[in-house]
Amino acid sequence: MRDRPYFLWDVDVTEAELRDRLSAADPDARAQWEACVMREARYDDVWRYLSLEQIARDWPWIVRHLGRRRAFWEFLLQGWREDGLLSA
Repeated sequence: MRDRPYFLWDVDVTEAELRDRLSAADPDARAQWEACVMREARYDDVWRYLSLEQIARDWPWIVRHLGRRRAFWEFLLQGWREDGLLSA
């Protein structure tokens, strides 16, 4: 599959399908895919798919799906809040 994002090498999903799933109406279904991007993509590439506003909005659903990357994202979000870049 040529249109598969590199970080989803083991999932049969195209770039367009991923973007559709990232905009799903159900926040838990959306969060599973958001967390997948946050876990597997390189940091710089996360922002090609997600905005900080999306992550902050869906954080309560995302956090449980982050696995080993949870501490990394908690550290970043807390720092951005302390710096005033993200509302508490």
